[in-house]
Amino acid sequence: MSAVQAIGIDFGTTNSVAALATADGEASLVEFRAPGGSASVFRTALCFWQDPDVRGGLMSGIAHEAGPWAISEFLDFPQGSRFLQSFKSVAANPLFDQATIFEKRLRFEELGRVFLEHLIAHGGAALKTLPERVVVGRPVRYVGSRPDEALARTRYDAMFGMLGREVHYVYEPLGAAYGHASKLEEAATLLVADFGGGTSDFSIVRVDAPGAARRCVPLGSAGIGIAGDRFDFRIMDRLVLPMLGKGSTYRSFDKVLEIPDGHFTDFGDWSRLALMRNRRTLAELARLQHSATDPATIGRMIAVVENELGYPLYEAVGRLKRTLSSQSHAAFRFESDDLTIEAEVSRAEFESWIAPDLAQIAETLDTALASAGLRADQIDRVFLTGGSSLIPAVRALFEQRFGSGRIDSGNELTSIAHGLALIGQADELAEWTVAV
Repeated sequence: MSAVQAIGIDFGTTNSVAALATADGEASLVEFRAPGGSASVFRTALCFWQDPDVRGGLMSGIAHEAGPWAISEFLDFPQGSRFLQSFKSVAANPLFDQATIFEKRLRFEELGRVFLEHLIAHGGAALKTLPERVVVGRPVRYVGSRPDEALARTRYDAMFGMLGREVHYVYEPLGAAYGHASKLEEAATLLVADFGGGTSDFSIVRVDAPGAARRCVPLGSAGIGIAGDRFDFRIMDRLVLPMLGKGSTYRSFDKVLEIPDGHFTDFGDWSRLALMRNRRTLAELARLQHSATDPATIGRMIAVVENELGYPLYEAVGRLKRTLSSQSHAAFRFESDDLTIEAEVSRAEFESWIAPDLAQIAETLDTALASAGLRADQIDRVFLTGGSSLIPAVRALFEQRFGSGRIDSGNELTSIAHGLALIGQADELAEWTVAV
């Protein structure tokens, strides 16, 4: 096999993947060490804990881990840890300045460098020496109501600058499109839909027949900050939070008022729940419980916060979502010493919860077609990738537009990195990169 020529890095909201490409046009996924054995998917997560033996540098006095090792450390010692996941979601958010980790304040790029250090270390010999070409995926549209793309680029540059290589940025669905195009045996206009944790992104490419001088040409892209994490929160919001007090009331002097939604904001992400376990927040919840018309519901919320139940609670949410992808009904069950939640959920209910999100995704799909100057009937092939592409309602959206016969799927978590690596060894690399 030829020497490694390029690395593709899919830095995802939920998971990250890396692939290495050689000059002979082959690409292979990097296997990362993990507590349960090696895997090609590395969870985008960080865990920090105080350790006086760690000396020198930015993180003096604080130990850290990433990926599945971070989750393992957090579950072993949740009360003494600070856990972060999905931090990619704040890359384009100008309101995010720093994350407070014990007494230290870390900027986005500093969090990113810690993450990359561990990703490379757990990649072992495969990542001991990096190739000169580094291709990093980025969403077509970052998460947030008003994402600042220039700010995200600055932060990405500072984060990936630690690799000591020139970094080329490519839209994530274009990475998947390039990889999938290499498998096609005929010319086609190809639409790729990538459903990640934070964003849903679409790219359209023209694929020429094998042997053509320029096999693949990008035509248009569009994206939206709605994806798997939003679907998870819909389940949490409709199924779990009402049992923790959302929608109930409290007494304020001679009035009965609805409990403000702000008390439930941090339930949108289980890692943020860990930050609620502080003296001030727990004191506020205790006062709320005292004035609540149904104090038992607030008691359950306090139990979630005090006992660090965010991770297992969201694991139960994820299991329900995955089960409903293959079954029309599923049982939701979460049980701990202080809290038990049981419910039967139909796929139809879940689809009604995410219907507004699917409508916005459909509008973004229209935008992608318009950016390429194409109609739906001019798309020859559709490739669905990303974990949420397995949700039947998501797939149905594309079947209605394009017909089931034109749709392919597979390698939902690894296709982007594989394609990014292949782009990295292509002569026309500049045609695929994004300026900002």
